[in-house]
Amino acid sequence: MVKAIAWIFFVALAGCTTVAGSFCAIEHPIRLTKAEVETLSDASITAILAHNEKGAKLCGWKA
Repeated sequence: MVKAIAWIFFVALAGCTTVAGSFCAIEHPIRLTKAEVETLSDASITAILAHNEKGAKLCGWKA
C-alpha cells in the first residue's frame, strides 16, 4: 500500500513543470504589423499585449 501511494505521488510530481519552463518552451512573442493592428478588435489587442507582457516577465522577452 505504501509503495502504491509513493508511486502515485511520484507520477503526479513528474507531471509538474514550472510556469516559466512550460510557457517559455512553447510560446513566443506575438509581433503584429501596423496593418494587422488596424484590423484587430480592442479585445484581441488587449489579449496579445497581456501575452507579450507575461512573456517579458517570465521569459525575459524584449520589445
